[in-house]
Amino acid sequence: MYKRILIPTDGSEASQRAILAGVEFAREVGAEVIGLTATPEFSVLTTDSDMLEDTPEQYAAHSAARASRLLAEIQSAAAEAGVACRTEQAIDDDPYTAIVAAAQRHGCDLIVMASHGRHGLKGLLLGSETQKVLVHSTIPVLVHR
Repeated sequence: MYKRILIPTDGSEASQRAILAGVEFAREVGAEVIGLTATPEFSVLTTDSDMLEDTPEQYAAHSAARASRLLAEIQSAAAEAGVACRTEQAIDDDPYTAIVAAAQRHGCDLIVMASHGRHGLKGLLLGSETQKVLVHSTIPVLVHR
């Protein structure tokens, strides 16, 4: 059925729950897991305090360290469940494009990701990466809440 499952994370509690659910599902169906986190590119014009305070080199180092921590959570969950796992950090200002591209690049047949459950005006203004993945993905997306 499913052979390769992409599990993106942003480090949120919702993502952590989706990681556990996705890894457990992968174990049950005998699939491999691809873990992904997306980091925005460095920009001088930003409201992100990390970018405002860092040089491009410092930002890259901080981003790599954060990505390493986030991806270690996926690797740890997969190792504990006995599931094969590979991970990668993508650099992209739009996480949904990184998610869809990684799924295509790795030949994934399912994406398991969290939904933060934003709705109403907050959901409209902030947008939803999950919603964007659902709209742009050509493979099934399992949304964990």
